[in-house]
Amino acid sequence: LLIAVTELAGGIFAGSLALVSDSLHNFSDAASIILTYFALRISKKAKTIKMTYGYKRSQILAAFINSSVLLVLSMFLIVEAVRRFNHPEHIKGNVMMIVAGIGLIANVLGVFLLSKDSHDNINIKSSYLHLLSDAVSSVGVLFGGVVIKLWHIYWIDPVITILISFYIIRETWNIIRKTMDILMQSSADVDYAHLKEDIEKIHNVINIHHVHTWYGDEKTVYFEAHIILKDILLSQTRRINDKISRILKDKYGVNHITIQFECDRTNCSKEILCTG
Repeated sequence: LLIAVTELAGGIFAGSLALVSDSLHNFSDAASIILTYFALRISKKAKTIKMTYGYKRSQILAAFINSSVLLVLSMFLIVEAVRRFNHPEHIKGNVMMIVAGIGLIANVLGVFLLSKDSHDNINIKSSYLHLLSDAVSSVGVLFGGVVIKLWHIYWIDPVITILISFYIIRETWNIIRKTMDILMQSSADVDYAHLKEDIEKIHNVINIHHVHTWYGDEKTVYFEAHIILKDILLSQTRRINDKISRILKDKYGVNHITIQFECDRTNCSKEILCTG
């Protein structure tokens, strides 16, 4: 927050849109880190009668909000940069370089601290991208300050703003798309054709159908299906269920499995394999 305030004041004083954009990113960084922290805390809460799946998706929501804010902010800055092309302003290169240098140190430190955990957690990755984008932004602003100081090329300021914004949009879009898939319960990334073959090879299994998979969070895969068996005793289904569960967990990374066994349900088995 202190860096953001410093950059905002410096950007207004220097007349640099790139520096102002960097400060806005830093404000969003602070909010992102706070949101990420509370989402992590909430996700660890125990299940309740009402929240039977627990609170894991609080992290997915946080990642979606963080990325969406960064996306909108980047689009706003592109519009402002285009406007600046039509109305160029005098910019103080010295102030621009000094303040951007301070911001760069803070952002690089933040990137270093979040780097390790960002690989395993989409919530932390959304905050990591905020800080990484700001580190790149600070480098760009610093470079722009040098160019303005040496050659008085003022249009470099909005150009840097646009380039930084496009970079951020590209990085955040992947997170938004993934979090949307999870929130909309899109099918998990599973090879359904081979899964069907593996399960139908099991002795006494005739057919698997009405298959549904979805993500609880980025790592938790839920699976449900109907399976038609030959005429066997109810006690024999336990062995089949154990085999199916081992295949799904060990080979396909499924965490939660719900299976409905059926016998001679011809009409039901004609349903297409659905994966929603």
